[in-house]
Amino acid sequence: MSRERKAKRAKRDQKKRARLPKATQPPFMLEGNPDDGDLLSGTAQDTAHQGFRVYPDRTVKIKQRQDNPQFAAMVDCMDENFGRVLAKLKELGLEDNTIVIFFSDNGGMSAANFGNPARKLQPLELDKAYSTSNLPLRGGKGWLYEGGIREPLLIYWPNQGQHGTTSEVPVISTDFYSTILDMVGLDAKPRGVNGIDGNSIVPILKGDKTGTEQLKQKPLFWHFPHYSNHGAQSPGGAVRYGDYKLIEYYENNTVQLFNLKTDPSEQHDLAKTEPGKVKELTAMLHDWRKQVGAAMPTPNPKYKDGNKWPGKGIKGEEDSPYK
Repeated sequence: MSRERKAKRAKRDQKKRARLPKATQPPFMLEGNPDDGDLLSGTAQDTAHQGFRVYPDRTVKIKQRQDNPQFAAMVDCMDENFGRVLAKLKELGLEDNTIVIFFSDNGGMSAANFGNPARKLQPLELDKAYSTSNLPLRGGKGWLYEGGIREPLLIYWPNQGQHGTTSEVPVISTDFYSTILDMVGLDAKPRGVNGIDGNSIVPILKGDKTGTEQLKQKPLFWHFPHYSNHGAQSPGGAVRYGDYKLIEYYENNTVQLFNLKTDPSEQHDLAKTEPGKVKELTAMLHDWRKQVGAAMPTPNPKYKDGNKWPGKGIKGEEDSPYK
């Protein structure tokens, strides 16, 4: 699709935005770094957090309205071009023996990509910097909250499995390799023995109740041993097991615990009230990291005690405790 057509669609969507009902929620909310204390979202109106940047207390603004005409135009283009791919498969006579998987690599960028901690965004840059809102999910791209890791997934497997159905069983992208091997009748090496990290989700696709129930009991793991440039979040990891998800931040060993069934927006940290579940999931996450040989951040010898990125230095030099 040409740039001219994309620009035309963006202008069309700008007109649509102007006709939207008056919003009742604020355009942005504040989100802090949990490694600096138990900080939840708050209003973005106070004088200490004016403008758009990463603030000295590692707090950022999170977009609360899904009203970006640039993003709407891109989604429209994606929808059209995905349809073109499917139409070409049909034209070539390949639709009956082609597996199609549609998946996103991360949640929407509701916190701007600052990169350099000294970057300040101007008002005219906001539609480019803040793509969308992930409400009711918390956070966005580069974060371990559901707004950063929960994505759409569509799978079309011709002449196999159940069609036109949905499933709420959580899966992860590392499951794709095992799944595809299973779909085409090839065996995968056992996990942990020079094998693969992930499980076949074919039981879900075929409606196998026993196999699906077994997959529900499998934990899912995330490992992000870097400082996020989408909001200065500390390096961390997460595990989801059943309805619970634990997030561990590596800078100060802070943990958060959420029940995603009752609290999908992750606004109620249960770490202090359910210590048994914290212990169980923390051990599970640590054991997994050892099993897969996950690389951990290393102390930064240039770090000056008391500094916090973003400060006067550059991320990774004097202001970050870890590299």
